[in-house]
Amino acid sequence: MKRKFSDRANWRRILRRSYSCLALDGDDYRGLVTFYRIHELREPLWKEYNGRRLCLANRGYLWMQHFPKGEHFVVTTMFDDKGKVVQWYIDICKNQGMTDQKVPWFDDLYLDIVVLPTGEVYLLDEDELEEAVKNGEVTKRDAEMARRTAERLLSMIRNGRFRYFTLSLRHRKQLAERIVGKDPS
Repeated sequence: MKRKFSDRANWRRILRRSYSCLALDGDDYRGLVTFYRIHELREPLWKEYNGRRLCLANRGYLWMQHFPKGEHFVVTTMFDDKGKVVQWYIDICKNQGMTDQKVPWFDDLYLDIVVLPTGEVYLLDEDELEEAVKNGEVTKRDAEMARRTAERLLSMIRNGRFRYFTLSLRHRKQLAERIVGKDPS
């Protein structure tokens, strides 16, 4: 199991970035929200889905992460330099926490869900989860929890009840300018 940190301090692709973290405790959301804006990088990051290439990281892109309190997932919304959503990336995790330096982290359970603005949905890395169970990196109990969490989220997505799509847009608009210093519109 890998521990992943929201500030991506060791991401060598990135040469210059701004990063902020905000705790929210409202009626619609309780948890942490992080903002990671890319100012300079060595080269863009590309990913292919169904034969279509998408740029996930480039100059001016904003990655916003939601760490919902008490949940076993983290949602990363990737916005391009024009403020349009490139994808929502949902990491299924065992735990979430925060370092002494106030950087949120999560223990990745390998399963991921990608949702594109077109409505396409992908469940990724089931094979990596199985391999981690075989190698003793993840317990069978944790793997089952990861599968249940993924299935619950996929059901919410299919039924139009996954609120992080609209929440991410609202939080970007309300918070990004004052947090990372650039007009989000």
